[in-house]
Amino acid sequence: MEMANPNKGLRAPGTIGKRVGAWLIAVASVFIVLGVIAIVEPGIAGLAVAILVGWLLIFAGVTHLITSFSGGGAGRVIWQVILAIIYTLGGVYFLAHPFLGLGTLTLLLAGIILAEALLEFVAYFKRRAEGGSGWLLVNGLITLLVGGLIWFHWPSSSVWAIGTLVGVNLLMTGISRLMLGLAARRLST
Repeated sequence: MEMANPNKGLRAPGTIGKRVGAWLIAVASVFIVLGVIAIVEPGIAGLAVAILVGWLLIFAGVTHLITSFSGGGAGRVIWQVILAIIYTLGGVYFLAHPFLGLGTLTLLLAGIILAEALLEFVAYFKRRAEGGSGWLLVNGLITLLVGGLIWFHWPSSSVWAIGTLVGVNLLMTGISRLMLGLAARRLST
């Protein structure tokens, strides 16, 4: 059995930190570029999301079909097969009609955002006596505005809503990873 060299152990974290920092910066650059592209071309980004959802639904359908034969009785097998068919048909629908799928996703997104706004208002009224609770109200109002814009402008909001939100998310993820990568590199020197 070989003994660890304490001197090498002290130098290794710096090397690991530099490698991690470099990888984070590289990944951040990809996220930032993809985010900017998605914001500039939100319709294409939205279609890409609809196609991705289609493939994920097909994958989920295949997974349900495979797990249906893992046992558990006839009732479980029947339900798993039914779910497999539903997921697969949904995925094929999204792939065959990506524009309609994008419209469906946009309407679902608007409903989720409006529900979130409602929950923010409930949280505000439960905590309005606490300090800083006004930010819950501000968040709820902005969320209501965004959800309302998407909902009332549907189906035309399908062209920009999902692609723009995905782009902003990718951009912010890229920026946060860039900052983490730069911090990791600074710590390793």
